Amino acid sequence: MKPLLTLTAIATLALTPHLTGETTGWLNWRGPLQTGASLEKELPSDLKIGNELWTFDVQGAGTPTIADGRLYAFGFYGEKGEDTQEALICLDANTGKLIWEKRFSDYISDVVYNRYAVGAPTIDPETGNVYLQLSNGRCVAFTRDGEQIWEISLMEELSRLTFPNGRSGAPAVFNHLVIFHCVTANWGLTGPARDRFYAFDKVTGELVWYSSPGIRPVDSSFSMPVFGKLDGHDVFYAGVGCGNVVCVDANTGKPLWRYQLSNGGVNSQILLNGDQLIAIHGKENPGQSSKGRLICLNLPKQYPAEQLVLDESSVAWKNDDHVAFTSSPVLAEGKLFTTISTGELVCVDAESGKTQWKEKLAPDQIHASPTYGDGKLYVPMFDGEFYVLDPEETGAKQLAKIKTGEACLGAPAIWGGKIYLFTKTKLHCWGTEGSAEILVRQVEKNQAVSKLISSLQIVPAEFALRAGGSQSFKVFGLDAKGQRIKEVSPESWEAFIPPTARVKAKVDATFEGSTLTAGPDAKLSAGAFKATVGDLSATTRGRVVAGSGYRADFEDVELKMDSADGEKVNFPPLPWLGARIKWHVLEKDGSKVIANRLDNVLFQRTMNFFGHVDEKDYTLSADVMTDGNRRIMSSIGLVNQRYLITLVGNSQILEVSSNYERVNQSVKFKIKPNTWYSLTTQVKRNADGTGTVFAKAWPRGEDQPADWSITVPVKYCHPHGAPGVFAFSPQSQKRVYIDNIKLEATK
Repeated sequence: MKPLLTLTAIATLALTPHLTGETTGWLNWRGPLQTGASLEKELPSDLKIGNELWTFDVQGAGTPTIADGRLYAFGFYGEKGEDTQEALICLDANTGKLIWEKRFSDYISDVVYNRYAVGAPTIDPETGNVYLQLSNGRCVAFTRDGEQIWEISLMEELSRLTFPNGRSGAPAVFNHLVIFHCVTANWGLTGPARDRFYAFDKVTGELVWYSSPGIRPVDSSFSMPVFGKLDGHDVFYAGVGCGNVVCVDANTGKPLWRYQLSNGGVNSQILLNGDQLIAIHGKENPGQSSKGRLICLNLPKQYPAEQLVLDESSVAWKNDDHVAFTSSPVLAEGKLFTTISTGELVCVDAESGKTQWKEKLAPDQIHASPTYGDGKLYVPMFDGEFYVLDPEETGAKQLAKIKTGEACLGAPAIWGGKIYLFTKTKLHCWGTEGSAEILVRQVEKNQAVSKLISSLQIVPAEFALRAGGSQSFKVFGLDAKGQRIKEVSPESWEAFIPPTARVKAKVDATFEGSTLTAGPDAKLSAGAFKATVGDLSATTRGRVVAGSGYRADFEDVELKMDSADGEKVNFPPLPWLGARIKWHVLEKDGSKVIANRLDNVLFQRTMNFFGHVDEKDYTLSADVMTDGNRRIMSSIGLVNQRYLITLVGNSQILEVSSNYERVNQSVKFKIKPNTWYSLTTQVKRNADGTGTVFAKAWPRGEDQPADWSITVPVKYCHPHGAPGVFAFSPQSQKRVYIDNIKLEATK
């Protein structure tokens, strides 16, 4: 048998606005209809361990994606330690044979070992390229043949925050864009921590727009955008970490509306059902002590001028039988199927919202989601049992029950008559032998509705330059719906200071044509530029960041503000990522220094970068000190080429780490509170990819020791990485201080 999509499927694909290309497949973790449902027929139901077509040994917790007979999986290898690496894997979808794989070492995140690879790759239907966000925010793009197109470190370039749960979800491809979802605390207007969406050009990796549609987050979220139309505009819907469901313009990033669904983050996938939106959560309901809810909203019909906050008048129905923290519902045949935290499968009528039946399948459920195809539900559970069920009017008829022996955290994928399932140690494939016929169909792209340019869009929307560097920009004319018409040539470029800017700052760089250049002596700086075409204008913003020769002793900073404690303070340098809400410049021991702020326990641990992500072979030094006493002190350190070198006061050690469960070595070092120490760090990478991290520390004012205090050989040495500073004040109790920062090329 060579399964084909039905005529219904072909028609649906042609009408789905985000599928714009020649190749169809299970291109993202939710399938071709964005609902977790497949339209294939004659799918297998007699699944057993031992009768798979093939298996592949790799640890994983997500969903594989398939196109043109190639399967792409996000997994990880190795036990706890330096051999642990995440991987993007390409297999023959019919045989399981490895075609290629790319491995990646984690760096300076707090992701714990068993939470790696909680996500999925996404395939571009137009080019066949594959996109993935790794657990620490490294975003990668590869061709179908494994050639790397670009790489972006969201942590070092946009100050993405990391969390022990790892969850990175899946990117979304829309026309010329690939959109990533994460929590960042960047700089300027995007300095406050928010759950944000970043849209990059899928070919060049340049940032096209960024969006902050929610309010202050209480959780990380990995809900993937779901695309639709609003009053002729391309939009997407998603859950975010502040508990809101949001609607965003897919072409420009403009926030359009939000609805407060939960008091915690919304991680599960949104569903569209005609002119309604269905969402689920498992945290506390707003204004109530009850947890969990499935809800249906009537979608606004008009494109708003400003972001709307929807109220209860938009609610079509609510169902409180659901507590689903991360599992996503499936929409098929007018029914919703959800696995909830108590281990039950719940069937709900999509029109009325009424529960039709429940089936107890497992003690509990985390992450894993069902998939629908050929009238059957394929339902993995956290305890490792995998069900094939026939959903009937009053319950679910069991067709198969498979004991995989490993936890299941992802959702099954369906393609070419086959069922694919990830467990924590293995990727399984069941179904018919032989190659399935691949349906190739040209799907018409969205076309600009008018040739009249209504607005401008500058790409990249944000940039970072080192002294002596340059950046070229493109300016696109957009129609009234935000769709691109053509590239245009600006009549002028000029520095721009927003009227609402709290800091009146300019970038130390100049334009020649549409190329911005920072001179060899350009100073650390940040600001915005405006491009003008006729009576239209748009802005981009960026920074000149630290390079070799950078010095920071903060003596020229005027202390013109009062802190909550009555101290005279000011902000750290504007180009430092995420630093303004986490650090203050103040006077200590007769000189000006930076000190971490203790007014927000969320920032008791902070890592802030001030240099370029491509920096390498440098020596980073500073004077450091922790407040406290013999019983409690804090940790203070530097980030050198993606290695964290820290004086840990409470443990009395000098520590080198990359991720604590990968690289983590230390030596005893006596640390006294309220005592200044000098800290110097280096990283050397060898031609074979191995390397060594060096660090030394000594009381400030004493002679520098000739030998390194600690020398750490590493098997997979990071080739480059932005310099930065680090602080950890447990429960925000004891402050740390840094002074006399020096960044210079290693001799």
